[in-house]
Amino acid sequence: MTKVNRKIHVIGINSFKFDDLPFKLQNLFLETVNIAVPNSYFEKIKSWSENNFGQKKKLFFSSQSNNELIEWLRSQKTDVILISRGDPLWFGIGRILLENFSKDELSFYPSNTCIQLAFSKLKIPWQDAINVSIHGRDSTKLLEALKTKPSNLAIITDSKNKSLEIIQKNLSELNLIDFYDFWLCEEIGFENENIRKLNLKETLPSDISSLNIAVLTKTKKIYSNNNLPLFGISDIIFKTFEDRPNLLTKREVRIQILADLELPQNGVIWDIGAGCGSIGLEALKLRPNLDLFCIDKRIGSKALILENSKRLGVKVKSIFEGEINNILNTTTFSTFDKPNRLVIGGCNKKTKLKIIDKLAPGMNIGDIIVIPIIDIQTIDELKEKLEDQKFKTNLNLIQTYKSLSIAEGTRLEPNNPVFLLKGAKFI
Repeated sequence: MTKVNRKIHVIGINSFKFDDLPFKLQNLFLETVNIAVPNSYFEKIKSWSENNFGQKKKLFFSSQSNNELIEWLRSQKTDVILISRGDPLWFGIGRILLENFSKDELSFYPSNTCIQLAFSKLKIPWQDAINVSIHGRDSTKLLEALKTKPSNLAIITDSKNKSLEIIQKNLSELNLIDFYDFWLCEEIGFENENIRKLNLKETLPSDISSLNIAVLTKTKKIYSNNNLPLFGISDIIFKTFEDRPNLLTKREVRIQILADLELPQNGVIWDIGAGCGSIGLEALKLRPNLDLFCIDKRIGSKALILENSKRLGVKVKSIFEGEINNILNTTTFSTFDKPNRLVIGGCNKKTKLKIIDKLAPGMNIGDIIVIPIIDIQTIDELKEKLEDQKFKTNLNLIQTYKSLSIAEGTRLEPNNPVFLLKGAKFI
């Protein structure tokens, strides 16, 4: 293989001041004639010639990080400098260069990334932050990240595709507007640096620099039940474990379950596999005189349900943190109030069948059982078991789609389908 003699020096900068460069890089600029500069700050870098390079002539190439830049680099016979922002190998030009040139030709000199600088200015640890770029990319990765609700999310934006408007719409569509504080960081690290906290419920400012990034930090919100809707409470109101999103029954499914339960003004409701308590607690919000029994096997579920009961301003009769099979086999089980409404979720088919066998015989005419099901193979046996216990059944498939904004317009994002098996006792 022919040894490459010339080098492409890819230098990341965080400042338009020549004196802010390390001495090694200052000398490299003094020695190198051909310099490629992004066109967004071409004039500022070109002005270095007047004050720092003396009589040494420099040839500047205005770069748009496209094929024209690659061809220009290939045409150069001597060493060149390519100026980048921050770290060229972090969402930067580095990947493209490695696809077009050998590693022997390339030397990288990273500076602090814009994200690193932003978190330092905000005085927030960033080792657990999620980083997403929608600069020249679609917003699929952004949507994926937002759905996980990270504590801190940094977004590299693109002024050409209205990135900030897309972020604003996505947060609203996912009911996350109140979940995050939104920090706009403009020209971070440069002379006109500006960091401001925006209220995304309002129109975006008109004076935003094209050189910006966004940082989302989870807000320390004090929840109040004063402004909650009567029905269809937003998922974001419920506290849950960040790594266990399945502890929450999504709003669209929860609404249908509550409708199917045909909640009476008085009586007893059992929520088995309660998770964070979203179904039972919203039932209490609708019918405050109901007695709610929540049962969930996961350690920590009791604390979650208690916290969410405070957020909704309701009071649970009893919370049991343990395996339902163990509870059904205890002698104290006979002292529990028998359910008039029963939700069976979060357990396998065998356990669901056992729960029906144990509880259904003691339920009265008109009492209702609702079972959310994601495993289609279990439907027939559960339906048959309910009918054996004198319950009239019907099955409903809940499949919903949520509109989400992307650069090209709007797309419909499907939620996971859920079967709801309802049984109403008639004898």
